Parts: sequence; C-alpha cells; structure tokens
Amino acid sequence: MGCDGRVSELLRRNLQPTLTYWSVFFSFGLCIAFLGPTLLDLRCQTHSSLPQISWVFFSQQFCLLLGSALGGVFKRTLAQSLWALFTSTLVISLVFVVIPFCHDVKVLASVMALAGLAMGCIDTVANMQLVRIYQKDSAFFLQVLHFFVGFGALLSPLIADPFLSEANCLPGNSTHNVTSRSHLFHASRVLGQHHSTAQPWSNQTITKSPPKDAAENHVSYAFWIMALINLPVPLAVLFLLSKERLLTCRQRKPLLLAADELALETRPPEKEDTSSLAPKFQPHPGQQDLFSCCQRKNFQGAPYSFFAIHITAALVLFMTDGMVGAYSAFVYSYAVEKPLSVGHKAAGYLPSLFWGFITLGRLISIPVSSRVRPSTMVFVNVAGVVITFLLLLIFSYNVIFLFVGTASLGLFLSSTFPSMLAYTEDILQYKGCATTVLVTGAGIGEMVLQMLVGSVFQAQGSYSFLVCGVIFGCLAFTFYVLLLFFHRMHPELSSVPSQDKSFGVESSEFYQR
Repeated sequence: MGCDGRVSELLRRNLQPTLTYWSVFFSFGLCIAFLGPTLLDLRCQTHSSLPQISWVFFSQQFCLLLGSALGGVFKRTLAQSLWALFTSTLVISLVFVVIPFCHDVKVLASVMALAGLAMGCIDTVANMQLVRIYQKDSAFFLQVLHFFVGFGALLSPLIADPFLSEANCLPGNSTHNVTSRSHLFHASRVLGQHHSTAQPWSNQTITKSPPKDAAENHVSYAFWIMALINLPVPLAVLFLLSKERLLTCRQRKPLLLAADELALETRPPEKEDTSSLAPKFQPHPGQQDLFSCCQRKNFQGAPYSFFAIHITAALVLFMTDGMVGAYSAFVYSYAVEKPLSVGHKAAGYLPSLFWGFITLGRLISIPVSSRVRPSTMVFVNVAGVVITFLLLLIFSYNVIFLFVGTASLGLFLSSTFPSMLAYTEDILQYKGCATTVLVTGAGIGEMVLQMLVGSVFQAQGSYSFLVCGVIFGCLAFTFYVLLLFFHRMHPELSSVPSQDKSFGVESSEFYQR
C-alpha cells in the first residue's frame, strides 16, 4: 500500500507532464504505421517501383535510429527536453501535411527522413523524462506509454482506409501476363505500363504522368486528417512549457526536481534501494549510448560467452523487430495481390488488425510477465511466429486465415522485445551493454528487413512475402537456441534477485515501436 500511495502521490503532482509525455508517444505511433496501407497510393503518387518506394521505409527507420542517438543531447534540462518534444511533434504534423505534395520518391524519402528524426527524438526524450519523474516506480507509466504507441499505430491505418484507392491509378492492363513475375505482382495491374512491351518490370520506372484522378486526391485527405488529429499534441507540450514558465529566457526550477525530492522523502532509508540502482545497472536507453557503452574497459576479463550473448540476443531482435516492420509495411500489398486479390478497403484493415493485436499483446504481457519467466515468453513468441508463418504459407489461398494469421503474428511479436531484454539482462546480471546493443539491433533490423522484403517482393512476386517470413522466423528461432546454449556456457556470477529486476527492466524498456 505504501508503494501505491507513493505512486499515486507522484502521479497527482505530475499529472500534466505525464499526460503530455504519453501524448507525444501517440504521435510516434501515428507516424510509424501509416506507410503500409498507403503504399500503393504513394507509389501512384510518386510513379515509383516497389524497390524505390522501399527507400522511404529505409530513410524513416535510419533517421529514427539517428534521432534516438541525437535525442540524448536534449536531456540535460527540462527546457531543452520540452522544446525538443514540441519541435518534433510539430514536425510530424507538418510531414502529414506535406506528404500529398511529394510527387517524387526522393522528395518523399527526404520528408520521411525528417519524420524519422522527430520520432527518434521523441523516443529518447519522452521516455527519459518520464523515467526521471517516477524513477523506480516508472514501470506502470512506461507500460501505458507503450500502449499509446500501439494506439497511434492502430489508429493511422483506420484513418487511411476509407481513402484508399480501389481503382487503377494508371490506364491499361497490358502487362498483366508478360512475365511470371509481373503476373504475381499487383503493381502490374494497378501501376501497369502505358504500352505492351515485354521489358521486365523490376528495372522499370514509370515515366509518363498518370491522370490525377479522384483516388490520388482522396488519400491526401487521410494525411491531412492525421495532421489535424496530431496537432493538439504540440499544443499540449507548449502549454506545459508555459506552465513551467520556460517560454521566456528566465527558467524556473525544473519540474523534475520536485518529483525527485518527493521520491527521496517517501523512499524508505534502506540500503537495498541504493544498491539496486548501482552504476553497473543501466536499465534505460539513452543514458549510455552505443559508443560510450562499447569501451574496452567495460569488457576486460569478460568470457567469450559474454559477447556471444549480446550478439545472439541482438540477432533475435534484429529478426523479430524486422518482421514487425516488414509485415506491417507489406501485408496490404500482399493482400491485394493474386492469388488472394483482397479488395483495397478490406486489405486496409490488415495493418490495423496487426497493430491492434500488438497493442492487446502488450497489455496482456503486463500481468503475464510477473508470473512467467522471460525465457519462456521469448520461446513461445518465436515458436508461435514460425508456426503462424508456416500456416499462412500452407493456407496462402485462404483470405480468412490471412486475417487470423495477422492477428496471431501481432500477438506473438508484441512482447518479444521486452521479454528478450529482460532475459538477456538477467543472464548478464545487469552488467554489460545489453540494453544498448539490443535496442540498436532491433532498430537496424526494422530498417534492413523492410528494404530486403521490398526488393524480393518486387523481383519474385507476392508468394515470396510469406517465404521471407518463414525464413526470418526460423533464423530468429535458431539464434534463440544459440542464446540458450551460450547461457548454459556463461559462468554464473553472484546471485541477483531476478524476478523483480527482470520485470523492472522489461517494463522500463517496453517503449519501443
């Protein structure tokens, strides 16, 4: 009861900043999931092929990683942090406004790179400020923060769906049977060439301007609605700046200091609380970047299994987080392809269904993670992903199972990242750089696998989308088995109470896309 009372008092005294930090992660989620269902419309708008439009995903994810690293620059004072959040959330609204005017894929990639920088800054700054307010009591608040990411990611495809094009954006269907590749690829139908040449589609870019039909104009409304929905978020940050009197040059005492004083006043005077936050335990991203983490002095005398655990755990998340990005990006394009040929409107619900079950899975994992070991949760998740992709491959002609399988994938992938992080930190007993390495590996996986799947999808047809999923799932399972092997080989150090700390790390890191 004492702990609950302390948390309630902290929330009461910091209600406005807490709601503000939650809302900026809604902006993060809103911006991360809209590309998938609008992919074909954006291809029509930019007259690009699938490998070309895949660079838009790459630019967003690369700059998200870069923005996460640069976000640490703004953590020193409350004023810097809030101004960074205000600028980032305002940039996201401006990006939504500008996207309909990007008729060149390079311009669109540049705009999405700017959005990625803003998202990365939000990812680092809001997470760290919330942790600073609640410190050891931040678990619940970070879980809610992560829920807002899923809520925004769920909402953006639903907004886009009514405005997706059902009609061909280019006239003609002359290349539908030119090659086996173009036969499988929906763009040969939707983005067909103007003439009946037998050139391979994979190296061809549309050069003639398509007619500006209603479909292209309609999808613009979706982006403008998202910009309008997101607009209250920078206003909320601006209101917090005003309340803290940080709009002028004279800065008032930082709000976070009051929270820190309250935490010190209500904390029992026991040495356990101090030791549990020893310098060797770095649970929060952004407090130690990749370069400072990977200094030689941190690894002196470490056994080979120490490095192997970092690498194999990062590779598991490289695959699983990469699958999250690739599946949400291309499931819509896969659904409207042969052999399924799902209608554009119905297919537009697939990304929302995927993100909806990711959000549901994250809520379910809160009580489950306190009763089930992280290693068991990771095993169930990775095995479930492999089985689901195999069933999707077997029943690839069944539209109903595509929806069922999408929900199943979202559920299994939802808690893989925090469970893997908790498990890895528990193995290493909170020594080393597991948090930094795993966050970096997951981000790179989202960036690389989206590019890879886009290229293979274009070259080999829609069926390759599921084949890639099976391969990535099997690789993730293989790397996890190797991680279990290196865990057994790793020398046991002094015993550390693992249950509480595992859950604490898992909760504190439950902020990723």
